[in-house]
Amino acid sequence: MDKKEARIKSKEARKMLTQEEIEDKSLAIANHLLRMNIWDKLYYHLFLTIEEQKEINTEYILQILAGKDKEIVISKCEFATLGMTHFLLTDNTKIKKNGYNVPEPVDGLEVPDAKIDVVFVPLLAYDKQGNRVGYGKGFYDNFLSKCKPETIKIGLSFFPPEEKIKDVSANDVKLDFCVTPEGVFKF
Repeated sequence: MDKKEARIKSKEARKMLTQEEIEDKSLAIANHLLRMNIWDKLYYHLFLTIEEQKEINTEYILQILAGKDKEIVISKCEFATLGMTHFLLTDNTKIKKNGYNVPEPVDGLEVPDAKIDVVFVPLLAYDKQGNRVGYGKGFYDNFLSKCKPETIKIGLSFFPPEEKIKDVSANDVKLDFCVTPEGVFKF
């Protein structure tokens, strides 16, 4: 399966999910994350849910991070450069949706890529080798390639992996794990 086919398949499968299924599956993913050996770090990067895309509800993960007193980092996309600027999420952070309905911080305390210890990565599909398929702009591959080598990259998905994504490029950054409602895949 190539990336284009994987994107189409995943988007179709997401469309079929009810709001109740999204909540139940998102909670199951958060519960699996709690059992992982990743909680000794300080800086955790999390994407904010694009509800219109029926993405995983990351509110449960936000609550875990806040409860564990972690530094939560969220990003703003820079479409001109396909880069991301990262900000510390605080009580004063103002969130606004961009033109693609992506909730982003308006501004705040900037956090360099090198400080981030764990990244929860959005995706549409992934395979059994840890290759990820996103929306196709390369924002996360650009970001992940700038993180320190020991940064833990955790994909979050409602669905099991594809057997193999055929058109993986040298710029694609592999996941270390992917967490689904059924469990954790380690790559």
